[in-house]
Amino acid sequence: MDVSRREFLKLSTAIAGAMVLPACTLNTARQTQDGYYYELTAEPATAELVPGYQTDVLGFSGQIPAPTIRCRQGEKVTIRFTNKLNEPTTIHWHGLRIPIEMDGVPFLSQPPIMPGETFVYEFTPPDAGTFWYHPHMNSVVQLGMGLVGAIVVEEAEPVQFDAEQVMLLKHWHLDEQGRWKQLMVPRLSARMGTPGEWGTVNGKHEPTYELPQHAMTRLRLANVDNTITYPIAVEGIQAWIVAIDGNPVREPMKLEQHKIGPGMRLDLAVEAPAAGQAFQVVQMKGRFAFPMATFRSVGSDLVPGKLIPSIPLNPIPAPDLANAEVRHFVFEWEGAVTPASANGKTVPKFWLMNKRAWEGMSKANIPAPLASLEQGKTYIFDLKNVTQYHHPIHLHGHTFTVLEMDGKPVEPFHTDTVLLGKNGHAKAAFVADNPGRWMYHCHVIEHMKTGLMGYIEVA
Repeated sequence: MDVSRREFLKLSTAIAGAMVLPACTLNTARQTQDGYYYELTAEPATAELVPGYQTDVLGFSGQIPAPTIRCRQGEKVTIRFTNKLNEPTTIHWHGLRIPIEMDGVPFLSQPPIMPGETFVYEFTPPDAGTFWYHPHMNSVVQLGMGLVGAIVVEEAEPVQFDAEQVMLLKHWHLDEQGRWKQLMVPRLSARMGTPGEWGTVNGKHEPTYELPQHAMTRLRLANVDNTITYPIAVEGIQAWIVAIDGNPVREPMKLEQHKIGPGMRLDLAVEAPAAGQAFQVVQMKGRFAFPMATFRSVGSDLVPGKLIPSIPLNPIPAPDLANAEVRHFVFEWEGAVTPASANGKTVPKFWLMNKRAWEGMSKANIPAPLASLEQGKTYIFDLKNVTQYHHPIHLHGHTFTVLEMDGKPVEPFHTDTVLLGKNGHAKAAFVADNPGRWMYHCHVIEHMKTGLMGYIEVA
């Protein structure tokens, strides 16, 4: 259960000193004079994903869906994280421009958090929006079995919607009795990835939510799937895009259909219909719509005709395009299986970034970066996908300003993950203002696992 946006705003403004959020949100969650404080674990648990059956899962604080962490732009948040798994893990805060020490990539930014150990993440988010969190170790298994959650950063000056719903979109690799199937099939890893078969929103198959009639509602969608790209549409009501990947757009845009690849987010504004009426968020497959969640309106004293609240833009540094340096990145297929490793297991490598497959790393072996960038300088990344499969390309610690998609100029927009379709091409600029070694990879987890990953160094 999440704290609603209205409840969060009410609690945040009513008590300036300390406050206690509902216990169902996290083990411990409170606001203090030093910012927001949470306690979080990763641990084995069970969940009823397929109705009538229990499935062994991995859950943040043992929960599916994971607790939604809420904090505020420009205010410190502290997450005291304890690893209760039987293997090492970390947490990466996807989309947040935070110091490298808090980025959650093992060896590159922090030591792995061993079983039983606690690590304290502390950062002050400069941007408001919809983000998410997940491990960056044994990612196929840890994400695939449930270690995914939302982090919502409220605007520094409250933006007043009447209602809100966080929606974590995920397909699980389960059969009809909730038993696990293979999370990764190598021959599929060399294509689009291994898709799950049981679709859920917040761990429920086709859930129904209630909204007050005429409530101006913010829907925060996050694709936390290992593999699947969701073409999102809304049926039964007009929806408006108000933010892409955590970053507000300058003017709301009518939603027709919008693709969100793994790791990507989409914020929509809708005015709930009159009591008794409903609308659906759907996934498009060609011309056919498949329901993901239904929203039904119930009686309230709200009246129709509200304007969509204005959401301030995030303080993304403006790129100096006149003096930008262009760096080229080509994402392609290698199509090979490496020889067996020392323990006799084959290690598949299918994908290349600039003719390099990610070779892995350890404390004593950090590979060379894909690119070394000068701190404070503007760069344009020219991204080319020369394969027939989609690649959502994610850069840690920075936010892109997308300039072109598939050879055509676009109204510039901000994102941390650029979705390249079949033979797709994009140009994205950013100011390399955050020093560190930043992971840079495809967010189809199997593509990342089998070669499509590296890092850039900013110094």
